[in-house]
Amino acid sequence: MARPVVLLCIIIFGNTFSIGAFPVLIPDIGRDLAIDDFALGALAGAFGLARVIADIPAGLFITHHLRRAVVLAVIALTAGVLCLASGGPLWVLVLGRGLSGIGHALGMLSGLTAIVRYANPKAQVLSLNAFEMSAMLGVLCGMIAAGFLPRTWPWNITMVVASAPVLLGLLLLSSLLRSIPLDSDSGSGRPMFSRGHAEPIGSKEQSRPPLSRITVLAFAAGCVIAVAWSSVGQFILPIRASREFDLSRNGVALLLAIPQVVDVAFLLPVGAIADRVSRAKVLGVVLLMLAAGVCAVAFGSLPVVIIGCVLFGIGLAAWMLPVSLLNRTGPQRSVAWRTALYRVGVDAGVFLGPVLSGFLAQNSALWIISVVTSALLVGFSFALFRRTEH
Repeated sequence: MARPVVLLCIIIFGNTFSIGAFPVLIPDIGRDLAIDDFALGALAGAFGLARVIADIPAGLFITHHLRRAVVLAVIALTAGVLCLASGGPLWVLVLGRGLSGIGHALGMLSGLTAIVRYANPKAQVLSLNAFEMSAMLGVLCGMIAAGFLPRTWPWNITMVVASAPVLLGLLLLSSLLRSIPLDSDSGSGRPMFSRGHAEPIGSKEQSRPPLSRITVLAFAAGCVIAVAWSSVGQFILPIRASREFDLSRNGVALLLAIPQVVDVAFLLPVGAIADRVSRAKVLGVVLLMLAAGVCAVAFGSLPVVIIGCVLFGIGLAAWMLPVSLLNRTGPQRSVAWRTALYRVGVDAGVFLGPVLSGFLAQNSALWIISVVTSALLVGFSFALFRRTEH
């Protein structure tokens, strides 16, 4: 695996500890700040909203300024953790979640762009899934850290300690910048924001249709995966674990950790299989698993929820498959732009999942989001089975 990919994997591992720690602490935050479910869902969703807002500018910026984007990502992530460490008031926490969202938008887009540009094309999905696996390992470790640090600590102290590996980005930043190959399209002489280069008239790249059915399906599937992940992982599962099953902070952390462990275990095998067979059909299979997991987590008893967490984790191994499908065609210089457009939809789902969950929970209709997302996942799965990659 190329050195830039390895360093990106290590950095994203440290950056995602805070993502894993936050949902474990949601019940404590709600109690300490005395806020209702809708406000709690909005706080959780601020992360996704910030990513939605940042995705397009980030994609345009990364086209010619990949190194600068990496630096800005590390700064924003560190600032976000410091805001959360303050413990409040609410607007400061929302600001912290927003800064974290901007940092993760820059970090994920720059990482995905670097991998698509510089990784071996024959192992592209494997490299993308290694990047995603590293992120999920960070989420998992953040959950475990938040759940098993002393329960007598205030939630904000637990948050900052659990998120401390974000410093890996600062420590490895110079090595990463040196390892990213120099590109003639980067540098201070290039525009600050750009979609990439226009192809010559009559070129093969220009003759390709801008959209295909498989592209639309991949984009839509990624958006629904995001809604499922954020609604279940950032709201439904921790709230049910705390309120319905009366689990303590470490119990909530263990339950949340199950999908992450399974996800990490399946990411590389799924990536390796997808590089050798139909990526669309592999995506269809894991979408079915995800739909089953969402239903089990949302409606089952505790033993059923545990089984659902396993299925949910298998389904989450689909995260990077739409990225690969979307970038099968098109010039390399517009990878950041295409990926940014995809991330807008995905991050909109990350924002809407917990916000809608909080709103529906307050109106005793939380079941709606689980039923709708499961139905959409099944529908997209069957649509993908009918497609043949060329």
